[in-house]
Amino acid sequence: MIIRSKAPLRIGLAGGGSDVSPYSDLYGGAILNGTISMYAYATIIPRSDGKIVIHAYDKNDKVEYDSQMSLPIDGKLDLAKGVYNRIVKDYTKKPLSFELTTWVDAPAGSGLGTSSTLVTAILGAFAEWKRLPLGHYDLAHLAYEIERKDLGMAGGKQDQYAATFGGINFMEFYNDDKVIINPLRIKSKILNELAHNMLLFYTDTSRDSAKIISRQQDNVRQNNQESVNAMHEIKNQAIVMKEAILKEELDKIGEILDYGHRQKQKMAKGITTPLIEEIYKAAIEAGSTGGKISGAGGGGFMVFYCPENVRFNVINALKQFGGSLHRYEFVNYGLTTWTIK
Repeated sequence: MIIRSKAPLRIGLAGGGSDVSPYSDLYGGAILNGTISMYAYATIIPRSDGKIVIHAYDKNDKVEYDSQMSLPIDGKLDLAKGVYNRIVKDYTKKPLSFELTTWVDAPAGSGLGTSSTLVTAILGAFAEWKRLPLGHYDLAHLAYEIERKDLGMAGGKQDQYAATFGGINFMEFYNDDKVIINPLRIKSKILNELAHNMLLFYTDTSRDSAKIISRQQDNVRQNNQESVNAMHEIKNQAIVMKEAILKEELDKIGEILDYGHRQKQKMAKGITTPLIEEIYKAAIEAGSTGGKISGAGGGGFMVFYCPENVRFNVINALKQFGGSLHRYEFVNYGLTTWTIK
């Protein structure tokens, strides 16, 4: 028997950072994001020899243990081990024996929600294997708890829900971990135009998002007004972006992204760097009307909106920085699981 799952990565369109506690607890958060044709994959093959093997092929990393109730959280493939520990604790109540293999289409720390999407994919594979009664909200919330609470990894809430639900969603975040997902009905021609016009550029750098997010959280706790006000503006940006897309006013998207880019820099130190600003300036001079850093910032992927036919000029302008452009499409489905007997 082979159990498989895949969950899509996401591009944050607006509101990024307002889903992070304590801001979302105090003021409520709003995010607009869309899942894309890049994925995290997980495969489980049950074993009968009392062993647990976890193999992350994209990282060329592998661990092996005797079957046990709880695996050590020691910095080696902790995301997978965190999921296993919670599954045994809450559901099976007994140790399991299996081989788990994983792969993610983007590097860790690149800003497309890779870690949370991988947790969602692994959790989905276990849910498929053990026929766990988890709906979309249940699974996304459990993935969030495993990563943020069990493993203590800093971050927001949007990625687990994006990976589970899929599509273009307007997400609302409130106190007590309350989340409301509002799927947007968007014509296929608009999605195609968005994917055509929004270049996804990998800067060939990664970052420690946890450090940046921790600074952002400290700014909220200390009531740093510049930072908090910037987060208010970022949250409002998600509402404005949602309206522009639903009304098919695509010419406004670049301007909205540019405003958000300038506000995001005020949220915490390290969100932008001299290299990021140099890349951003080159894209704007080549015809892009706006862009953003994907995820927490500091490196990873950037997105640039290129209206009409300027994408090719922007592509040429970005070549001087190395890095790479990634082709993608928006996808309307989230976590998918299946079993082959």
